[in-house]
Amino acid sequence: MGNTESVVVQKRLARFRPEERPVVEGVFDRIQSGAEGPSEAPGKTPAGKTLTLEMLQSSMGSLAPDSMVRRIYHCMCTIDPGLAAPAASGKYSASAASGVAREQLVIFLADTLRGTAEERAPLVMAMCQHGAGAATVVTCEQVAEFLQDLISAVVQILVHRGRLHAWKTERMGDGTLGVKLLAEHMCSELKPSDQGCYGVSCLEDWIFRVSQVSLYLEILVAEGLNVSLSGRPAPTLLPPCIGTPWKELRCLLDLPTLMFLAPQLPDRYSAPWRLVFSTRLHGESFTRMAAGLTKCGPTLLLIKDTKGHVFGGFASHAWEVKPHFQGDSRCFLFSVFPRLRVYTATGYNQHFMYFNQNQQTMPNGLGMGGQQYYFGLWLDSDFGRGHSRARPKCTTYGSPQLSGDEDFTLDSMEVWAVGKPPEPEEHEGGKGKKSILDMDPEVQAMMEMAGKTLHSQGLREPEED
Repeated sequence: MGNTESVVVQKRLARFRPEERPVVEGVFDRIQSGAEGPSEAPGKTPAGKTLTLEMLQSSMGSLAPDSMVRRIYHCMCTIDPGLAAPAASGKYSASAASGVAREQLVIFLADTLRGTAEERAPLVMAMCQHGAGAATVVTCEQVAEFLQDLISAVVQILVHRGRLHAWKTERMGDGTLGVKLLAEHMCSELKPSDQGCYGVSCLEDWIFRVSQVSLYLEILVAEGLNVSLSGRPAPTLLPPCIGTPWKELRCLLDLPTLMFLAPQLPDRYSAPWRLVFSTRLHGESFTRMAAGLTKCGPTLLLIKDTKGHVFGGFASHAWEVKPHFQGDSRCFLFSVFPRLRVYTATGYNQHFMYFNQNQQTMPNGLGMGGQQYYFGLWLDSDFGRGHSRARPKCTTYGSPQLSGDEDFTLDSMEVWAVGKPPEPEEHEGGKGKKSILDMDPEVQAMMEMAGKTLHSQGLREPEED
C-alpha cells in the first residue's frame, strides 16, 4: 500500500501477526489476478484500480449464494477509509461507483476477522441493507434475510470443503427450512430500540450477546476469500457422526439444526454422535428403545408428532429404569419445529429425567420435566402416545407445550448417544474381573496386618498373558 496507507489501515493491520499481514494484504491482488490474470507485485496495483462485483463473484461464487456476495460487496463499498466504518450519510463512499479500493478491503477483513462488536455492527448494518442505501436503521425482516444468506453460505462452505464429519445431507431433513428456523431464532435475540427499529447500537448489543453472528461471519470471510491465518484452525461446527446406516435412514436432523443443537451440549460432550434408536430402523418398540437408551451415556432424543412438530430433550446421564427422577441441571428440553428453541433448567425442582417400566403403581414410560402425569415431555410405554403438559410452562425447564396437541401421537423418533460411552461392565467369571479387595487395597492391607487369611486369593483364575 506504500506511503498512501492511512493511519486507520495501519492500526487495523497491527491486529495481525507479522507473518499474517502479507496474507491479508495479498487478498486484494489475489482476487484481481484470479479475475484478470497475473497482477503486478503486491502493493503496487496502479492507482484507481479496484475490485468489482464480478471479481468478488468469481472468487466467492462456489462458497456463498450470490445474494450474500452482493451484500459483502455493498458493505465494502460503503466503508470510508478515513472513518473505518460504513458511511452514515445515506450514500456510498467515493469509490462505490468504480468498486472496492484496497484500503476498504483491508478494513473489512480486519473488522470481520479480528474486530469488536462495535466495529462489526456497522458492517452488519450495511450487509442487511443489501444495496438499499445506507439508512441508520434496519428492520427485523432485513436482519432475518441477511442471516438466511449468511447461514446458507456457512452450510455451503461445510459441504464444499468436505467438513460434514460423515453426516449425509441427502439423507437428512430440509436444510432450507432449517436455515429459516435458525435465522428466526437468532433474530429473536434482537432487542429493538424504543422506536421499535434496530440501529447500530442495537446490532452491537446483539452481536456481543449472540456469538454465532461473529462466528459465521468469520467463517464466511476466511473461507470465501481464502484468508488462512496462522494458529487459527477452522472452527468445528458439526460433531463427528459414526456408525450410522444412512442408506436405510431418513434423519430428523438437518445441518442448520445440528449447528444449533451441538453447541448447546456441555463442553465435555464432544464425542462422536451415534444413532442408538430410530423408529424408521427399529420399529415402534418401547422395549427396543429402552435397550438403546440404557448404558450408552448421555443422549439426545428427537420426536416428531403427527401434527408435524419436532422436539426433544438432552439427557446428561445414562437412563436407568427406576421409579423416581434422575439426572441433573445440565439436561434440557428443546423444540425444532415450528420454532428452534432450547429450554434449560429453572432450578424450581430436580425432575430432570424419569424412566420406568412394568410398574403397577407408577407411570410407565419416559419423561422429562414437570411432574408425574404432567411432564414437559412424556412418551408412554405403549410408545405410540405421549404428552407435553406445560400450562403455562414446565416447572423444571420453563418450556411451553412442545407438541402440536397436548396429548400427541408419535410419528417418528430418534435417539443419539452424544457423550463418551461408559466403560463396559465386567461379567461374572469374565476376563479381567476384579476382586472387591482389588478395588479397595486399603482393606486388603488392613486384613493382612490383622493376620486374616485371604481365602479368595486362592480362588482366582490365573490371568492370561
